[in-house]
Amino acid sequence: MDHFPTNWGRPRNDMFDAYGTHPIHQRPDNRPKDTFADSVQHTQQPIVTGTSVLAIKYKDGIMMAADNLASYGSLARFKDVQRLHSVGKYTVIGAGGDMSDFQYIQHILEEVQIAEGTHQDGHELGPVEIHEYLSQVMYARRSKMDPLWNSLLIGGFKDGKRFLSYVDLLGTTYSASTLATGFGAYIAQPLLRKAVEGYEDVLTTEQAQNILESCMRVLFYRDARSLDKYQIATITAEGVSITGSLKLQTSWDFAEGIRGYGAQTQ
Repeated sequence: MDHFPTNWGRPRNDMFDAYGTHPIHQRPDNRPKDTFADSVQHTQQPIVTGTSVLAIKYKDGIMMAADNLASYGSLARFKDVQRLHSVGKYTVIGAGGDMSDFQYIQHILEEVQIAEGTHQDGHELGPVEIHEYLSQVMYARRSKMDPLWNSLLIGGFKDGKRFLSYVDLLGTTYSASTLATGFGAYIAQPLLRKAVEGYEDVLTTEQAQNILESCMRVLFYRDARSLDKYQIATITAEGVSITGSLKLQTSWDFAEGIRGYGAQTQ
């Protein structure tokens, strides 16, 4: 299994003939028949994948961003996928990696919320509890050699405290003021650290949104698995808010505007 996130959704080395040495060598057909070859099998590599998720702490809470693309390998297949998901009144999770596994995670989180609600004890799950639960789920699946192929960011605001943390398919967890998954961990993370670290308690909502938008634009230019449509989630004391699809203002849009202006003045 390839645990390197930037390779998720790309051809495996043993299936991709980089040097054109056709036909690719196959095992002889007289090998013993695999009894389980035609049975239902678990996903052992990601198929339809999402790319980066970004998240930062700011003065009023947590803000997260993710584009709306789910790629089928290198094909930009699904362009209206929501990779930010609210869990209760205090938490948002953002997912990169396999989208079917993310749908499964959404399903089990819904079951946990229903089970928690039936107790009617006045207790509600917050971001700390959701993160702890997901870290145990991801590690348990990894231990069974059947991982959920996702990198998850969990952000929330409860009891006056901000929370932002990460968990991946190996059960690895850590927290920081700025987090990113996928290609964003290499390109956007340095930009986020420079803009946010040390300013978490003074950044306004507008400033935080501008920072994330700038990073999403850089990723659109540099990450071949990203899109210029994205969503932003804010988690504050007032609750969770997730925008509809927003459109990045790119240099191509600006150039088209200039051309249109020139045509109108002629």
